[in-house]
Amino acid sequence: MAPRKKQDALLPSTDKELKDTLWKAADKLRGSMDASQYKDVVLGLVFLKYVSDAFTARASALTAELTEEGYDAEAIAETLEDRDEYTASNVFWVDEDARWPHLVQMAKVNDVKTIGQRLNEAMDLLMSDNPSLAGTLPRVFNNSSVDQRRLAELLDLLNSLRFSGQGASRARDLLGEVYEYFLAKFALSEGRRGGEFYTPASVVRTIVEVLQPREGRVYDPCCGSGGMFVQAEKFLAAHDDDPMKLSVYGQENVESTWRMAKMNLAIHGLNGNLGPRWGDTFSLDLHQGVQMEYVMANPPFNIKDWNRVESDSRWTYGVPPAKNANYAWLQHIISKLKPTGTAGVVMANGSMTSKSGGEGEIRAQLMENDLVSCMVALPEKLFRSTGIPVCIWFFAKDKSAGRGGSVDRRGEVLFIDARSLGHMVSRAERAFSDADIKQIADAYHLWRGMEILDLGTKDATATESSSPAPESAEGTGTGTEPVETTFPDGAYRDIPGFCRSVSLAEIKEAGYALTPGRYVGMAEAEADDEPLDEKIARLTAQLQEQFAESDRLQAVVREQLGRL
Repeated sequence: MAPRKKQDALLPSTDKELKDTLWKAADKLRGSMDASQYKDVVLGLVFLKYVSDAFTARASALTAELTEEGYDAEAIAETLEDRDEYTASNVFWVDEDARWPHLVQMAKVNDVKTIGQRLNEAMDLLMSDNPSLAGTLPRVFNNSSVDQRRLAELLDLLNSLRFSGQGASRARDLLGEVYEYFLAKFALSEGRRGGEFYTPASVVRTIVEVLQPREGRVYDPCCGSGGMFVQAEKFLAAHDDDPMKLSVYGQENVESTWRMAKMNLAIHGLNGNLGPRWGDTFSLDLHQGVQMEYVMANPPFNIKDWNRVESDSRWTYGVPPAKNANYAWLQHIISKLKPTGTAGVVMANGSMTSKSGGEGEIRAQLMENDLVSCMVALPEKLFRSTGIPVCIWFFAKDKSAGRGGSVDRRGEVLFIDARSLGHMVSRAERAFSDADIKQIADAYHLWRGMEILDLGTKDATATESSSPAPESAEGTGTGTEPVETTFPDGAYRDIPGFCRSVSLAEIKEAGYALTPGRYVGMAEAEADDEPLDEKIARLTAQLQEQFAESDRLQAVVREQLGRL
């Protein structure tokens, strides 16, 4: 067989190859660094590789355009150094010393500078040349904990990948999916700490599909690595809407996570306002006075140590308890909504029934002011980072017929019990299929009188080993049923065991408890028309066949043992 040409390695890779190769890259550092450290190194290099490839692709396209137009070599060379030619095409300017081929070459040179020093300098150049990246990129490559030999090997491994060659948009999508995949893997590696920067795709997609963010400001007060914003962009793109219709606002308290979010937005071409730096939302709201069309959030659950100020104007419905910030998050989010705004918030299940520290009174006020539109109980094991059962609160400032839906739902709340949905992708992790997410979203949209759309979000973290289970698999519940089956006449209906529209009066009688299982009841048992005597005869015959097969297999085993 003829040897493979070296340049073949530079051909665009498939999604699977990109993800697998990049995870191998992380493993190269795993022996000398913990997950929180090698995360910064590897994601930083992935980002650098992407911007350099995109820069090279733009330079090649520009050369071809100018050559076709008859420009001479000198004029072409001059134009290639014009930064506006790149930034106008949403491509970052990359200085010659920060370009990937140069860094790969220098990694093999014994010089006074280590490759870690050169990478730190490359990050500095990128941030100084591109204001939107200021304060974003990691500068950890020359730390004492980073093995410089392994770092050079890492560059070699990444050098076999190319994120350009299929158009700027496709290149960005590929790298964006790889970045999301990696975030999920790192979250898994870091266990509970991983939950600080990553929300499972199943949960994020459910929130986005229910809210259908189409235009206006979208906000996340604890944005982690920016997954909510990325899925909102995917939703718009899938429905042929311009992602620029959404203005991204976010805040993050952890510096390293804030940097990850900034890179994530940049990779996906989103110009988000995450504030000039990281910061605590309760101590200082970086977007004070800005009202939002949509809020999507997964706040940290049950925080006991938080900056509580009793006179805070956000506590319209009651002062949250000092030892639990759950209702502080809920009220902060409500305070950010425009009069027609909607929100989806992940919370611990205890938030639906808790009465400690005045939380019961606050929940009653939220209900009496008709702010809650829907409550969704989620199945266990969607989150690898916590064993706490979770739910999603959906808020709507205005539930009357109009912009938010054609059906007036004032004085009503939709309860959805999704605990039976999903499938196990491993022994410890559950995920929603597309059908599961669509069933939840369609139930809400039909109830509210909204447009029924195809799914726009996508799970970039799914692999062959985590593909959706077949319809007959355990735990898929009714999630595999199309909307035509669940709601055959295209109109909302209560479905025992899954969803029910409940009046405020009934909720008040229940002490403002918001647990969906309390209201939706039990699923209807499937009809069994087989006569009892025929069923007994059929099952007896099956049992006799199984006994006979068992006897045959025992005889085979004894025969084989006798030959030993």
